[in-house]
Amino acid sequence: MAQVFTVAQQKGGAGKSTLAAHLAVAWLRSRKSVALVDIDPQGSLTRWFEARRATLGEEAAKLSFADVTGWRTQRTVEDLAKTHDVVVIDSPPHAETESKIAIRAADLVVVPSQPSPLDVWATMPTLELAEKEKTPVTIVLNRVPPRAALTARMVTKLGDYKVSVAKSPVGNRVAFADSMASGLTALETRPSSTAAGEIRALAKELAGKV
Repeated sequence: MAQVFTVAQQKGGAGKSTLAAHLAVAWLRSRKSVALVDIDPQGSLTRWFEARRATLGEEAAKLSFADVTGWRTQRTVEDLAKTHDVVVIDSPPHAETESKIAIRAADLVVVPSQPSPLDVWATMPTLELAEKEKTPVTIVLNRVPPRAALTARMVTKLGDYKVSVAKSPVGNRVAFADSMASGLTALETRPSSTAAGEIRALAKELAGKV
């Protein structure tokens, strides 16, 4: 059975879809079979995958992709988990029912949060959902600006909530957005960049938690 990761965050604008795509490709490039599931009605990952097919052609099929909503999510994830090493689910913000299904299906919930007090507070509904479903959570500090003191304070504050915080943060880097526009990731467009290195480190860390 696959390792199933749900990227969840009730607050919009946390970089959830970008992180999900990059993690999926990181595991794919480590020679694992990977399925990416978009259950967000906004369809950001679906549009990204359409761009990926336009850019890569048949090569895009190495990454399995499913676009589902509602009650079909659980069955789709179960089926993909039988035939893949990793399943990554991008869950919607502001939709508790769909998020609950995605969290319940996961082995680990990955919660991206920018390192600011408002963003940390905004993670609470997601953490509460995961707690109700008894699914482990790891918070990933995402879009981290080059202000180490602020980030350190946020890690300390998150520790007050007794949740796991990934040791591998992800910076606020242009390479992420630039690559997504063509259906790719920084791992493919700039494989030797700091951005790509951060994603590889995070993917390795998260895989070791399941």
